[in-house]
Amino acid sequence: MSSTVTPHRKRDQASGYAAVPREEKQRLFDLVKADARFPDYLYGCYECGICVAVCPSARFYDFSPRRIAQAAAREDVDLVYQQIQEDVWECSQCFSCLRCPRGNNPGGIITIMREVAVNAGLASAKEALEGYSRIIYKIMSTGTQVSPDMLQPDAFPDWGPEVKAVSENLDLWRRALPPETHHTTTTGWAVAERTLIELYLIWMETGALAMIREVDEGLHMILEEVMEERLEEEGIEL
Repeated sequence: MSSTVTPHRKRDQASGYAAVPREEKQRLFDLVKADARFPDYLYGCYECGICVAVCPSARFYDFSPRRIAQAAAREDVDLVYQQIQEDVWECSQCFSCLRCPRGNNPGGIITIMREVAVNAGLASAKEALEGYSRIIYKIMSTGTQVSPDMLQPDAFPDWGPEVKAVSENLDLWRRALPPETHHTTTTGWAVAERTLIELYLIWMETGALAMIREVDEGLHMILEEVMEERLEEEGIEL
């Protein structure tokens, strides 16, 4: 029996994901580099380590914003591909790394890399964003976010034990934080109709809605139907 591994079973040693030709890795890096923001985010690395020292993700993961900047500056295509598949999803996007004395913005570079991963339909992007589908739906369909009443452990099991603690102590939080937004799922959370229509058009025209298709086709179909129906009611033709 042959011990040869079939092509579709091969794995990339660096990323752990299905192996891809180096040409594909180069294509993805070229997309990152071609982004209009890229030149403003990368100026070269002093290797001072300040970005790592202030990075909260570096405290809990094998993550280094410095490695992101260095790989991009060296145009290390293989390492950048590995980072797109793995490292960029460990960033909390707090942008503490902006303290870089060289003027680098590793968090900004990561933003671009994430967008490339989503647009390319990479498995890593789908896995990383899988738990956020409900939040994406809430924000993009209503223009607002999740209200306290919605934080129930059965609805958000992937958010860990903190959700259960919030749910069980809502009355306490409301007494401590009296604003109306903590008392209902509607008051203070309603978005003006005109604003919502503008958001729909922005998400459609900028390609934000199309990006969702690469992550979750079912979610994209639902959002598309919601938005198109509302726009048609307003007499707006796409």
